[in-house]
Amino acid sequence: MVLEFFFSQFRHASVVAAITAAGLVPGLAIANSLPTPPTSGTATEKAAVSPALAAAVPEADLRSWCDPVTRVLPTIKLKPCLRAGLVPSGAKSVKGLPIMAREVVAHGISGAQSPARVLVIGGIHGDELTSSAVVFRWLEWIDQAEAKPYQWQIVPVLNPDGLLAKPATRVNANGVDLNRNFPTPNWEKEAPKYWTVKTANDPRRFPGKAPISEPESRWLHNEIKRFKPDVIISIHAPFGVLDFDGPVDPPHKLGALILMPVGVYPGSLGNYGGVHKGVPVVTIELPHALDMPSEAELKSIWRDMLVWIESNVAQKKTADLERVVSGVR
Repeated sequence: MVLEFFFSQFRHASVVAAITAAGLVPGLAIANSLPTPPTSGTATEKAAVSPALAAAVPEADLRSWCDPVTRVLPTIKLKPCLRAGLVPSGAKSVKGLPIMAREVVAHGISGAQSPARVLVIGGIHGDELTSSAVVFRWLEWIDQAEAKPYQWQIVPVLNPDGLLAKPATRVNANGVDLNRNFPTPNWEKEAPKYWTVKTANDPRRFPGKAPISEPESRWLHNEIKRFKPDVIISIHAPFGVLDFDGPVDPPHKLGALILMPVGVYPGSLGNYGGVHKGVPVVTIELPHALDMPSEAELKSIWRDMLVWIESNVAQKKTADLERVVSGVR
């Protein structure tokens, strides 16, 4: 294979520079191909630390996070949360709750290949309980053979304050809709205008006073920079459709969910990632915010998603890398 030949024979600075500039192998260095360490930052803004590098989380600390979360999520019990491999990302919510994450290293691929990197986000909106519960189910399946070729960063609950509010709220503890708080172009003009004109100042959709003003959205913004995902999977509810933003062919069907683009909004993750940054964003809108899909439907969505990632993200990344290598020989 072209990549195997290159990595075994041609560790030349010009080739490495071209690949790195193309963004095809995040963190590639001339001396080795170890991932770039997380960037430094404040305690609430640091990028996520891989579980392989993180100290073991004391069970009491993990239990203190899992217990209230699993009490409100449909069908998710305490033990699966404790076994999910989650570690503190280094970021905390407005109320000081840790944003938990799990980074899963790719397995079963050639050392010359660069695995597709998949960022999964649940619970951006705290009152969409199924969006977090589905991610916990996927964490139970993440070690299956079909998922092993990819590098995963998985965040089941981005907005823990909203989830644990009584009642649960779409917005975070500052009253900000995190999915309107990302730094899309001209945010300062367009986001407030859209909120005022299109939503009639709906408090559930308040975009905040500035882009990435919130610790939760700021962490995700920084994590996208660190992890360099090839695709972002964002789980929502309750519209029962697929939405997509980005440069590759979209999934037309995942399980029973059919592609039905809903448009982009100032400050949304789809707008920021898919339109502005060119990173494909698949938005899975589950049919219900409180009632989980059937087990068969959950597995169907999971399988269809993996097939789409392989054919539209992973294979494209490999082809792009081979073209870069061939062009600088």
